[in-house]
Amino acid sequence: MAFSHVNKKGQTYFLHGKMVTLRGGREQKIHYFAKEAKPGEVLPALPEGYEVVENERTGLPFIRKHVAK
Repeated sequence: MAFSHVNKKGQTYFLHGKMVTLRGGREQKIHYFAKEAKPGEVLPALPEGYEVVENERTGLPFIRKHVAK
């Protein structure tokens, strides 16, 4: 089962993650949302310590580290 988020406009997005190689040769894992689940990249759950936030203007979701209040 893929982790999904419904934004304020009612659109469903699925969370994905993959390893990318940066210009300096270092590898880093990135997370992104897409409207369709892509096999092999879709994540089953939100990473530990992260929360989903939406861009107020566009409604696009993204994740950030959870900030304790």
